[in-house]
Amino acid sequence: MRYESAEISGIRENQHSMQTTMHDIPRKTKILQALEDQNTNVQFDDPLENDMILNMGPQHPATHGVLRLLVRLDGETVIGCVPELGYLHRGYEKLAENCTFHEFIPHTDRLDYLSPLSNNTAYVLAVEKLAGIEAPPRAQFLRVIISELARVSSHLLWLGTQAMDVGALTVFMWTFREREKLYDIFENLTGARFTTSFARIGGLANDMTPEVAQMIWTYIKEFPANLAECEKLLNTNRIFVERTDGIGIISAGEAIDLGVTGPNLRACGVEHDLRRTNPYLVYDQMDFDVPFYEGGDTLARYYQRMEEMKESTKIIRQAMEKLPKGDIHAGKPKEVLPRKQQVYTKMEELIHDFMLINFGINTPTGEIYHAVEAPKGELGFYMYSNGDACPWRLKIRSPSFVNLQALPIMLKGTMISDVVAIIGSIDPVMGEADK
Repeated sequence: MRYESAEISGIRENQHSMQTTMHDIPRKTKILQALEDQNTNVQFDDPLENDMILNMGPQHPATHGVLRLLVRLDGETVIGCVPELGYLHRGYEKLAENCTFHEFIPHTDRLDYLSPLSNNTAYVLAVEKLAGIEAPPRAQFLRVIISELARVSSHLLWLGTQAMDVGALTVFMWTFREREKLYDIFENLTGARFTTSFARIGGLANDMTPEVAQMIWTYIKEFPANLAECEKLLNTNRIFVERTDGIGIISAGEAIDLGVTGPNLRACGVEHDLRRTNPYLVYDQMDFDVPFYEGGDTLARYYQRMEEMKESTKIIRQAMEKLPKGDIHAGKPKEVLPRKQQVYTKMEELIHDFMLINFGINTPTGEIYHAVEAPKGELGFYMYSNGDACPWRLKIRSPSFVNLQALPIMLKGTMISDVVAIIGSIDPVMGEADK
């Protein structure tokens, strides 16, 4: 669905028609115009008059994590930017080589720690692809539900912080109110509010109780009206629109060349969503739209994520309606951890649990790659196994890391006051970017 609609066009035309003294100030200086000249190729480190090098970050939450930007300015205009990452590096890819496939699940919580349920699901799907395991239908539907709840939770935090970055504090409080309801659901479902470690190879840690089901039904019933409340406050807010419209532009071609995925790519007019182009779990049984916007600016990225939350609500409702009965664990005792109730009461399950915990799964020799449509974009896991209980090599394709490559293009030609708004519009999580 293309969403460069009359609503957005009308808001942009109304905002542009408002004459203020600020509009008399040119957004770009002569030096920036020289940079855009086809015959001029000024590099970041070339000597220029009246320019200044400014360090932004790495102070969290000023730059949405421990992200450092080396920014070159002419007055207040950004003419170059070099992002510097690595301040939160924890070596997860190397740690994976010394963890069994089961032991690494809690580490995935700490990647994009705003959507741990989605990270868990992405990882176990990759292991299951490597080991030739398929989770039961009920577990697959539940994984869809928790993944979409994680998407809503992640986008809500983005919405609150994005609004706060440009001065709208009220929306921040409203989004955290909605996220608190989601954390209550997560706590009742998984036993933890933040780092859930809920997914299991071949299934899930627990089944959904009737109490949790009722909480989810109540949430998706009330959420659309609460989200519309935020839209009503922001969509026609002159300050918010002027701080985001035409700011941080990147073209579809540039985004594709850099490997940008997720909402940031779809906001450039590219209809690409792994849930539709490369379906996994039971997404092919769901009826939902893939919204995408024209423009590639901060305002388009705002509208993109707002529509995605609405579509996630539709998916959750369908998955809840179609949720089948049955087990949530695959029937492979030598590869799938048995449930604790069985471990404590039956000898065979106790033996299998002991062997899997201590010696892990002996996966086939080979390599696989599996990716999901995470809230930030394409989250993929590449695994190479030599038949041992631990992966010989694990590589994480983290969308936050890849999407941050777009910052130099987005920031060029903007004002220094726009930098934080543009960083927020990318929605990076540095725990995932640095791994």
